[in-house]
Amino acid sequence: MASAPALGILAATALARRRGAAGGLDVSRWQERALIAPEIVERAHSLALDPILARLYAARAVRDARELRLGVEELSPGEGDRGLLGLAPAAELLAEAVRQQRVVCIVGDYDCDGATATALLYEALSLCGARALRYIVPDRFRWGYGLTPALVEHLPRETEVVVTVDNGITSVEGVAAAKARGLQVVITDHHLPGAVLPAADAIVNPRQPGCPFPWKSSSGVAVAFYLAAAVRRRLQEAGDLAPGMPHFGRLWDLVALGTVADVVALEHNNRILVQQGLKRLRSGRARPGIAALMACAGVDPAETTAATLGFTLAPRINAAGRLEDMGLGIRLLLSEDPGEAAELARTLDDLNRQRRSIEAQMSAEALQLVDDLPDCGHNLGLCVFQPEWHAGVVGIVAGRLRERYHRPTFAFAPVGDGFLQGSGRSIAGLHLRDSLADCVARAPHILERFGGHAAAAGLRLREEHLDDFRAVWNAVLAERLRAEDLEECIFHDGPLPSSQLDLDLARRLEAAGPWGNGFPEPLFWGRFRICERRTLAGGHWRLHLDDGAGRRFEAIRFRSPELPPGPWIEALFVPEVNRYGGTERLQLRLQALRNGEENGRTE
Repeated sequence: MASAPALGILAATALARRRGAAGGLDVSRWQERALIAPEIVERAHSLALDPILARLYAARAVRDARELRLGVEELSPGEGDRGLLGLAPAAELLAEAVRQQRVVCIVGDYDCDGATATALLYEALSLCGARALRYIVPDRFRWGYGLTPALVEHLPRETEVVVTVDNGITSVEGVAAAKARGLQVVITDHHLPGAVLPAADAIVNPRQPGCPFPWKSSSGVAVAFYLAAAVRRRLQEAGDLAPGMPHFGRLWDLVALGTVADVVALEHNNRILVQQGLKRLRSGRARPGIAALMACAGVDPAETTAATLGFTLAPRINAAGRLEDMGLGIRLLLSEDPGEAAELARTLDDLNRQRRSIEAQMSAEALQLVDDLPDCGHNLGLCVFQPEWHAGVVGIVAGRLRERYHRPTFAFAPVGDGFLQGSGRSIAGLHLRDSLADCVARAPHILERFGGHAAAAGLRLREEHLDDFRAVWNAVLAERLRAEDLEECIFHDGPLPSSQLDLDLARRLEAAGPWGNGFPEPLFWGRFRICERRTLAGGHWRLHLDDGAGRRFEAIRFRSPELPPGPWIEALFVPEVNRYGGTERLQLRLQALRNGEENGRTE
């Protein structure tokens, strides 16, 4: 570990280099992924496995062919020796509530994972016979995140049972307030717990102490799905439901959308969940709300991938929670009326356009703030704030700064009564939520509340404490970060002979998904000569490349104001299928570029 002053100097140097880099020229370190499980490569022939895919799987720690099976029968059971702790009492409580038609209120969250989890549990319990269901989503500007005492006061008066989805594991005071009101409380969550668990009637969270469930990266909607299945099982066993009824296949699209949207690691269990949802979407069996959203976004259901869910559909759902009320998103997901769904989808699409406009302005201002602060480079983490910023968009702004400067970043906006809401994004090597816990240990008075994951976290503090937070957080970062953490490293899958680079390979790679966080899409290295280049609207580039042996390739480079001058470049690229006008062509999506020479030396 470098000393704090040395880290500060390294941070300033790294930031200066990234400031000075051309928009299209990558200044990060490139490193080929190691083969974590080389045995899958050795067994590729006996497994009838494509050698290229075998190499990719080996670099993603796939050791056994079973890990490539994504049928529903491979899904880990929610109960048993390796099941979810607390699932049994939670399911029994809710099954009894359904029998007695007690009023159950689902407390959701204002992101896509929370919205899909809310819709899923509401629909599943309805299918099981519940008729007294309600749901509520915290207003991020008035009540903040999760089951707070303020939210408990606003629960429907008739509520008897509260079930949280995608939140609640740190809601100690909120659960106490609900219990004081005489309510039964079930917590379902997937976030990291605090030092003290809430005194709920049941807690279902794979991250809680003592839970043997192996898939700690499960999303909030996945946990809700397991709970719904357990409730159905108990009602079936008691004779309240016919065997095998109701069918829950219609819930798969919600599970897939929420899982991808929350950027959880695509471990084997999560890949099964996503794959089942993608199969349903590709077959044209999406629920009306998702079908309307896909139509609004111009998505062909048959071509849906995990990237479609994460980058096309999820932002439109999230726009409701960022700018308005996530109730809009939940209404869309629950709608059975195609006309209503189409209208709600158009509303969400409009909100997403507004969100992009607000984000563009805020991001430009944030970049200027960093560039205008001469001492900013000596801070290990970036903290930016403007009094006019929108609290619903600060997380995206933090992500933009993190991408550009490769620094853990918090962006803040006012939320009234002298409070600021902060949203943060981290880099590899720093657990962001744990860094905030360290801040609280050092200065308990600074943060009103906080929570989150390794890569993303949120907090609330008083505006007068912002400078104190900057100082304390940077002191924590000086202890948690290493010098190498400040240098971005892009991992790739090595060279790919251009003779193997064709449309068939792109199709095989696409079919081998779903790819995503923790199971990254294939990224190859290559050297090409730029033959043609032209700009596209939105700051994108369309290129024609030559491999030096007469083979030419179409390529696309997104969000890049400039390109290396070339003519030779080194590139990290994703081979993909470009579908347009009923035809399919190979396209290279360029992720990173450097100047290069034909003889193999890097400039």
